[in-house]
Amino acid sequence: MSAQLAVVEKSESLDPSSQPAPEVVVLKFGSSILRSPAKAPLVASAVYGHVRAGRKVVAVVSAFGGATDRLLGEARALGLAHSNDLLPGYVALGEEKSAALVAIACDRIGLDACALSVRELGIVAEGEPEHSRPCGLRPDHLKQALDRHEVVVVPGFGAVRPDGKVALLGRGGSDLTAVFLAAELGLKKVRLVKDVDGLYDHDPNDKTAPALRYRRASWDVARKLGGALVQHDAIDLGESRGVEIEVAALDRADGTVIGDRSAPPGPAPALPPLKVAVAGCGVVGGGVLAKLLDDPRYEVVGVLVRNPKKARDVDCPASLFTSNPADLWAKKPDIVLEALSEGEAGHAVIRAALEAGCDVASANKQAVSRDPGGLQELAKANGRRIFWSASVGGGSPMIETVRAARAAGEVVGFEAVLNGTVNFMLERLGDGAAFNEALADARAAGFAEEDPSSDLEGLDAAAKVRLLCHEAFGRSPDGDVPRDHLTDATSAAGGVRQIGAAHVKDGVIRPSVSLNADHGDPLFSTLRGEGNALKVYGADGRVWRCRGRGAGRWATTESIMADLAEIVRARRADAGLN
Repeated sequence: MSAQLAVVEKSESLDPSSQPAPEVVVLKFGSSILRSPAKAPLVASAVYGHVRAGRKVVAVVSAFGGATDRLLGEARALGLAHSNDLLPGYVALGEEKSAALVAIACDRIGLDACALSVRELGIVAEGEPEHSRPCGLRPDHLKQALDRHEVVVVPGFGAVRPDGKVALLGRGGSDLTAVFLAAELGLKKVRLVKDVDGLYDHDPNDKTAPALRYRRASWDVARKLGGALVQHDAIDLGESRGVEIEVAALDRADGTVIGDRSAPPGPAPALPPLKVAVAGCGVVGGGVLAKLLDDPRYEVVGVLVRNPKKARDVDCPASLFTSNPADLWAKKPDIVLEALSEGEAGHAVIRAALEAGCDVASANKQAVSRDPGGLQELAKANGRRIFWSASVGGGSPMIETVRAARAAGEVVGFEAVLNGTVNFMLERLGDGAAFNEALADARAAGFAEEDPSSDLEGLDAAAKVRLLCHEAFGRSPDGDVPRDHLTDATSAAGGVRQIGAAHVKDGVIRPSVSLNADHGDPLFSTLRGEGNALKVYGADGRVWRCRGRGAGRWATTESIMADLAEIVRARRADAGLN
């Protein structure tokens, strides 16, 4: 399936031309972040947070660590020296490779991404083959890519000379690529993601005196102190084109803004690892645990499971597993990530975590849909936060889309494909597979749980409908949600989809989970595999949409990790650290 994601695409409006275009941001990720191909998912995670917030992203990437020197060495071993017109075309392959792999990493988590080559991007440059300067942009490919996709990953460092040959933009040239693209797109700011959290008055590794970080630095200060941190050509271009340059570490809201004025440097706040506990180690919990264990920003203090001795597919110290919730609270976690498969147990863990003073992010729709308003009140009473975006839509930002629609005006209804497992099975059934074969395929793909009854009986979708009602209307429907069951007698002919819906009529919420082919919308009929999609109806006639992967370890894991990142930013803001 080709993943597609439109975070806040407002269409079918009474006046479509009045709808604002999504904000575009340019982010640059250097070799200090992309140290190896294994780090591509880190970039995808950073991009996901922006897309979930309704932005389109141009991600400029450098080659993987050491790749540029290796390619230069290989070319020069054959006798290609400096200023050879053929060398840049070979060296630029490093950035093109990383762009392609980052786009693949984005696709894995459900983002609609594409990668452009140096020639497709179309930056025109003049000067020496290995140290040219951008002088123009052939906009066709970039514009078309941004029109069609949420994420466009492009190679830094490389450009095309007027004679059609590839040129390089000098060492650190990916910074220049990012600043130039931001200027050409009419942006006032570009963000360079580095392995340090800003510009300091001297090298932070020099311990002879405390290093002080600039919150704001002028162009001249940046040129004087930037060293290898920001390419000087990029600083010059930023100044001449009026594009401020943000320098920050991965997933850090604070950093240094380089622009027209400076502010005195000061001590950078120390950020010790946050203590995180995980409840559940299945498809989603295991994915979350794997990412946390590889991230120095977090310290995993415990993992709550039913059977601590069970073999797992995550390389985690056995001492972290426990079946006793009291063991978790004794470790005093700052944040609990809840991904249990059972609603009652998950609800109890969430309440206990909030009462213990922990922030919570949950992927357990059965747990949070029981009493979302009550959980929010409990969180507020304890000065904590609860997030549940991962509980609906997997990697598709359905909660954010409903909230955006409600912020714009009254919401009167929604319709959605909410269960990736069922959609995957319906597609397989429509292709002629037997019911048991379709179910086995869903399990093999990591979509269906060992006990799939919640999916097949519509309970999973019904819980999501209840939670979306809370977000859309400020209340959940009375009574149970009527639902159709998916059985071996179900006909999947004619593009049948499981549609979860709710509409308000005469003040009454009318929810349903139905299997039908008469949904009348290509948004649903064109979904493939585990795809999910949502339409939200405003009282003023606007329709808000989103789509993406609704099941699978990595799409849902990314959603809960994005909730974790929001919690971290909020905690730092509370402490005055952002």
